[in-house]
Amino acid sequence: MKRMIALLMAIAMVLSLAACGSSSNTSGNAAGSSAENTVTIGVFEPKTGENGGGGAQEELGIEYANDVRPTVTVDGVEYTVKLDWQDNQSDKTVAVTAAQKLIADGCVGIIGGYGSGTCIAAGSYFADAKIPAIGTSCTNTNVTLGNDYYFRIAYLDPFQGKVMANWAIENGYNEIATIDNIGNEYTSGLVSTFTSAYEALGGTIVASETFQTNESDFKAILTNIKSTGVKAIFAPTDYVYAPLLLNQAVDLGLDVQWISSDTWYSNVLIQDAGANANGVVADTFYAEGGHPEFDAGFKAWLNEDEKRLATNLDSDDIVGNHAVCYDAYMVMCDAIENANSLNGEDIQKALVAMDTKDDVVAGAVTFDENGDANKDTSYVCQITDGAWVFMEAVKVEE
Repeated sequence: MKRMIALLMAIAMVLSLAACGSSSNTSGNAAGSSAENTVTIGVFEPKTGENGGGGAQEELGIEYANDVRPTVTVDGVEYTVKLDWQDNQSDKTVAVTAAQKLIADGCVGIIGGYGSGTCIAAGSYFADAKIPAIGTSCTNTNVTLGNDYYFRIAYLDPFQGKVMANWAIENGYNEIATIDNIGNEYTSGLVSTFTSAYEALGGTIVASETFQTNESDFKAILTNIKSTGVKAIFAPTDYVYAPLLLNQAVDLGLDVQWISSDTWYSNVLIQDAGANANGVVADTFYAEGGHPEFDAGFKAWLNEDEKRLATNLDSDDIVGNHAVCYDAYMVMCDAIENANSLNGEDIQKALVAMDTKDDVVAGAVTFDENGDANKDTSYVCQITDGAWVFMEAVKVEE
């Protein structure tokens, strides 16, 4: 009996050693991988909350990129890329929990997200874990500032502010009102940079109105603006406030040129504000027509699945967020392959040295000393007859 037990134990030991030896992990590359040759990239986006609509569109861009490029090769081994979707709920506190979950899940890199405040809140956690993140449409400078592990694929607020200030002056709006959301890093940063650039170009800010987060009644500040007789308003708020501002302005008989930023560039605005959205001007990271091959492929992919179309508001229209998220995924995959490693520190170094031209849509990608993409062009669009229409590409020298 003892001999039988010993024999069984020996067999078990051999089988155990064989199982360990069959793992396909490459040496030193255990993080985010498994015996099934998978590597996990985290998606840090708002599915819900103030920025849920924009986050959903960004996720479509990432999902499409994953469909186009489902694998990466490291040290001669092909890994299937698994996406770990976490909802930061457009909330700074929840963002920390979502970041911690992505870290605990063993992600080798993070893509996202939509909304600067949540990215700033999560940034130190990614850095401490030495997991590189690529911000998509989070344009506040503080997302990457002082954080070696947070990169950014889109342009920054100072650049975006200059673009819209130039547009306002070039189109004859020499006096303007601004609307700022107190405590919102994205909105306050853009109002500040816009104001500096606008005044440097000779423009005059005739009213600087503010509101608190979660407010929904803007009639008081809109009445103040109406009393000045100003013909244009710069309001780079989070999307949730856009239809409220537009609809309440119409109720008050306030007829102005609304100028905003990338957060307003969404088909959701046309759906929510209807005819009141006509005339709105906003800038974006990419406009349809800039990369025909991407446009055709993404549209075909959307139309293959009713759920995808529904997420994109039953439309196959392409917005800038789709393109930058596609690019962020491609750049992360390039970095993994360039590093030839699944180690976060190695991938971070590869991102620092990144120079991607061939597989991106919204312009070649290199990063500056802060981890921000070197961009010089923005696309300005206007809602005309219920649709976003590309107006012009604006270049600004930094």
